Amino acid sequence: MSLGVALTRHVQALLGALGRLARSPLSTLLTLLVIALALALPASLRLFVSNAQAATGNFGNAIELSVYLKTEVPLAKAQQLASAARQRADVAEVTLIPADQGLEDFRTYSGFGEALAALKENPLPHVLHVRPRAAASSAAALETLRGYFSAWPEVDLVQMDSQWVMRFNAILEVLRRLLVMAAALLGIGVLAVIGNTIRLEIAGRRAEIEVIKLVGGSNSFVRRPFLYTGVLYGLGGALLAWGIVALALALLGESVASLARLYGSHFELSGPTPADIGTLLGAGAALGWLGAWISAARHLSGIEPRA
Repeated sequence: MSLGVALTRHVQALLGALGRLARSPLSTLLTLLVIALALALPASLRLFVSNAQAATGNFGNAIELSVYLKTEVPLAKAQQLASAARQRADVAEVTLIPADQGLEDFRTYSGFGEALAALKENPLPHVLHVRPRAAASSAAALETLRGYFSAWPEVDLVQMDSQWVMRFNAILEVLRRLLVMAAALLGIGVLAVIGNTIRLEIAGRRAEIEVIKLVGGSNSFVRRPFLYTGVLYGLGGALLAWGIVALALALLGESVASLARLYGSHFELSGPTPADIGTLLGAGAALGWLGAWISAARHLSGIEPRA
């Protein structure tokens, strides 16, 4: 078979599938809506996670360890310890706050300047503010870093700041896993919907299929239009899911922006990227093709021309 003939047959099968879908618009629309809802749910969850990450993009810098040295540790020793801490591969930045600077800052911002003036000596210790690298921001890595500083004999206390950031990141990780589970379960649902739709279409065209096989039509030839029907269902459902997500973003965008402004932020909801859209359309088409192929392979084999 030449390439031109094969291409012509594929175009005929595609146009035939389009025609059959167009002749039953209501049932086609309902099927597309079910597929779209199944695809829109994981797509919406994916956007929620990505927007949450974008809204908290600067939280990585908020994870910090405060290392309080003992009050008898001199400034020169504190500077040596800060230099040693900077040599670690898991440390991004170390800031030394001398005791005198800490007292001056406290006097400036606390409102107890007159009371502090009565102190004969500085009760505050030198403090190291340690910011770990992004790759070392997991709970286990931070605990290792805390243990390292706690083992120093010059250290009185190591305080882990912004533990809420780690909790938030843990929540995001749970949501990512839920996203994978939801995508898998709803993908199976899409396969079931398309497979059942193709099964009903095969049953309704049984006599036609018997005639095609009687005159020599192969299973692949008979199966081709059903595969295109499945792809059209999947692709159409994905396009409709994209529309649903875009509508939801349009409805929520202004409200989210207003809420962000109340917290002094300029955050705005971002829509799906071209890669997200491509993934959605590709997943829809692939699920449609797979669902149609499974259903057609199962039910066409049982249809043979009558003697």
